Amino acid sequence: MQTIYKRTIGAFILILSSCLLSFAQNAKVIEIQTKSTSLVYAVDSNGRLVFQYYGKAVESPAAFLLQKSYPKPDTNRDFSYEAYPTFGLGNVNEPALSVVHADGSMNTELAFDGVEKGETFQGVSETIIRLKDRIYALEVELHLKAFVEEDVITQHVVIRNNEPEAVRMTNFASSFLLLKSSEYYLTHFYGAWAGEMSVVEEKLENGIKVIECKKGVRTTQTENASFIVSLNHQAQENEGDCYGGTLAWSGNYRLTFQVDELKKLNIVSGVNPFLSDWHLKSGESLTTPEMIYTFSSQGKGQVSRNFHDWGRKYGMVGGTKLHDIVLNSWEGAYFTFNEATLTGMMDDAAEMGIETFVLDDGWFGNKYPRNNDDAGLGDWQTNTQKLPDGLDYLIDYAHSKGLKFGLWIEPEMVNPESELAANHPEWVVQSPGREKITWRNQWLLDLSNPKVQDFVYNVFDSLLTTHPGIEYIKWDANRHVEQAGSTWLPTSEQTHFWVDYTKGLYSVYGRIRAKYPDFVIQDCASGGGRLDYGALKYHNEFWTSDNTDPLSRIFIQYGTNLIYPPVGTASHVSTSPNHQTQRMAPLKFRFDVAMTGRLGMELQPRNIQGPDRTFAMEAIQNYKQAVRPLITNGDLFRLISPYDEGGWAAQMYVSKDETDAVLFAFSIEPHTRGIFPTVKLNGLDPAKRYQITEINTNGRSRFWGDGQTLPGDYLMNVGLELKISNQYDSAVFLLKEIN
Repeated sequence: MQTIYKRTIGAFILILSSCLLSFAQNAKVIEIQTKSTSLVYAVDSNGRLVFQYYGKAVESPAAFLLQKSYPKPDTNRDFSYEAYPTFGLGNVNEPALSVVHADGSMNTELAFDGVEKGETFQGVSETIIRLKDRIYALEVELHLKAFVEEDVITQHVVIRNNEPEAVRMTNFASSFLLLKSSEYYLTHFYGAWAGEMSVVEEKLENGIKVIECKKGVRTTQTENASFIVSLNHQAQENEGDCYGGTLAWSGNYRLTFQVDELKKLNIVSGVNPFLSDWHLKSGESLTTPEMIYTFSSQGKGQVSRNFHDWGRKYGMVGGTKLHDIVLNSWEGAYFTFNEATLTGMMDDAAEMGIETFVLDDGWFGNKYPRNNDDAGLGDWQTNTQKLPDGLDYLIDYAHSKGLKFGLWIEPEMVNPESELAANHPEWVVQSPGREKITWRNQWLLDLSNPKVQDFVYNVFDSLLTTHPGIEYIKWDANRHVEQAGSTWLPTSEQTHFWVDYTKGLYSVYGRIRAKYPDFVIQDCASGGGRLDYGALKYHNEFWTSDNTDPLSRIFIQYGTNLIYPPVGTASHVSTSPNHQTQRMAPLKFRFDVAMTGRLGMELQPRNIQGPDRTFAMEAIQNYKQAVRPLITNGDLFRLISPYDEGGWAAQMYVSKDETDAVLFAFSIEPHTRGIFPTVKLNGLDPAKRYQITEINTNGRSRFWGDGQTLPGDYLMNVGLELKISNQYDSAVFLLKEIN
């Protein structure tokens, strides 16, 4: 009898599912799926595209058609939320789109007009949903890509004006996301020069929380267009529902988080509308930046790993390739150098096992020599007084030592004291009749102007054509936009400047990548001032911060790697006392911290001698042999946050097959004698056994079990007590599966 009952219930569920599926096909439920997540829209009886759900994968999205919305009091509208909310369709919350039509109407009402699905390439599917205004010939396309294995969904919007006259758009966001919970906790980022990507978490209350930038350039120096939202409680590392979002845009941005009167969270993300009204002419279209989302039911740790997997594969150049160890000349020489200074640095670099030497600022300018930051920027000729034998001599010398050669440029900027400024004053971003404001003694070139785009492209291309031995470029940008204005744009389109500058920059990047697809370019803007997936897609790595102090870097890189891949995180060993903070730290601590990212050096290497030199050479070899592959393609597990009470930090990287791992642990505060941390590992196979080997020991072990083999479940459940207690104590361990 029980068997018959089970069969009957099973048949009923099958019939119900079939009916729901048929109903869904007729009623247009639209689901975007990844391996573990679902994003669901539906077309309601009024023809509106309604946001239904984003979160853990659902097997029967058609069930959403049974969901009813309550009518709003005193109106014929219900409480449904549009997938792309506009001003003028009963939406009283923050709109994604607002348009002033030629007849003065400020209302836009979008209705569903069709959907297309297709496989763009392996593992990535694209859904295009077409919407159309009920009265005007204005069309909107929602483009959604699902990256199946990475559990990432991206969205951008194409807005097309088929009206007979131009329209003025005052908001044109990339996406809208609706979350439903009793409480919402927002993790976001703040900072300054030398203190980027600091982390703060706050509970969202009724009203609108805004994260935005109006700087035009270096837009991530003090904020970042990224976030994590946790439902019901503060974000946990390994449990709970968490949503991650990041905007791929290097210009002004605005993210709004509105807990509305119904206690639902409305998230609108895209270009900042501040002084950015866009006049869309008849027959023209505008494509918005891409918004990137991921969801995890296993806490913010999995949010990060999803972003890292996506970023390595789709969000940067060469994200799965091993990166060279770089010696950058800046903190070791600054502007004061000659050929002997640089060749001496190369000698030491080659002996220590470094793979690329990068000549930073100060190598160019003749009429206005670049001996400080006052002059020469824009005049990209080799300084013959400092380098009488030219760049090719240095390139050949580097190659003779087995090193690659790299160079610093800042092609978007110009000093007032330069030949470029004298020859092309009209290329400078300016407000006619007003004094041109300098920042770091320089002006900004107007990349909305195609002639400036050609110039910037040619700076890069000419260097590589004239000096084909160059194999690395550090691309810097050292000022904001304080005074917007373009001599190129017509007076009626000055508000287009903010968007057109960034589009111009991307056009240059695109031309470079078309000719030099695999060339190594570092993304830098006074440190982390251009850290976003819009720029990173054209770069191989990013300069995380000008602050190379290891204690500062633990915090900076913790925040950075919540969103961006460790493989791109340039992390350099510098001198002690540190040039930014004046803090003194042991060489071991400096190396151990730098090895958590893309290891490099930022000092005069001849100053490392004796036992320190031996240690540095061994650490570099350890990084190459065992650590670098895990930083490149392994999974990051944060074990102890530096923001937690206790004064320790710990993290580890685990290979995808769980056979190898590296553990880093740091004492970031002084502790009472005998007080040591117990670190519980994560990401291992509990059924496997792992041999533990400490590296970078510098003469003493920090763990009683060095060389021992321990079970994975013991390492994750019991953990390791490490003998690190004094401030700047640190330890690094390799773990390898033993059969």
